[in-house]
Amino acid sequence: MAKEGQSSLEAITGALARAGTVKGPPPVERWNPPFCGDLDMRIAGDGTWFYLKTPIGRPALVKLFASVLKREGDSYFLVTPVEKCGITVDDAPFLAVELAVEQGDRGQALNFRTNVDDWVACGSQHRLRFEPEEATGGLKPYLHVRRDLWAKVTRALFYDLVELGEERDVDGERMFGVASAGEFFAMAPADALQDIM
Repeated sequence: MAKEGQSSLEAITGALARAGTVKGPPPVERWNPPFCGDLDMRIAGDGTWFYLKTPIGRPALVKLFASVLKREGDSYFLVTPVEKCGITVDDAPFLAVELAVEQGDRGQALNFRTNVDDWVACGSQHRLRFEPEEATGGLKPYLHVRRDLWAKVTRALFYDLVELGEERDVDGERMFGVASAGEFFAMAPADALQDIM
């Protein structure tokens, strides 16, 4: 299995190197190659990529793989025009690790950097969502990055979002949330704020 996975990984890396002259992210949403099996590759909850249970120590290689990551339902794949291999993602494939706040025509704008150095402008195309965290009773924040791929917002940045938060009426209910680029992303009912933070 490792030998098969190794040859698939080498095939993916080779295909990506040949396609490396294309500007911008590869159009993986248009690629529908045959499924070639699963790789022993995993993205841990802290954003670390593992291959054969060993962390991938080359950031450039992680960025290359991240550029061809595709999600179909709850499954994740690395894809090229000719090959699709399954991988495991523990939580979200990316982490939001840096926040830059700007003021513009539409008010406050939040820009996030991911652990693979993509900058994402939070707004109508790149939304924030907040999910209950059962173990703690708190919230887990996520940012849409691209193609149904999400970044988990680090705990430190979540506290920054709370600091930037405000209360607004949403569908007749007073909600606490954060605004970016004219959009409001509700975290929780305002009266439940103390319970979840």
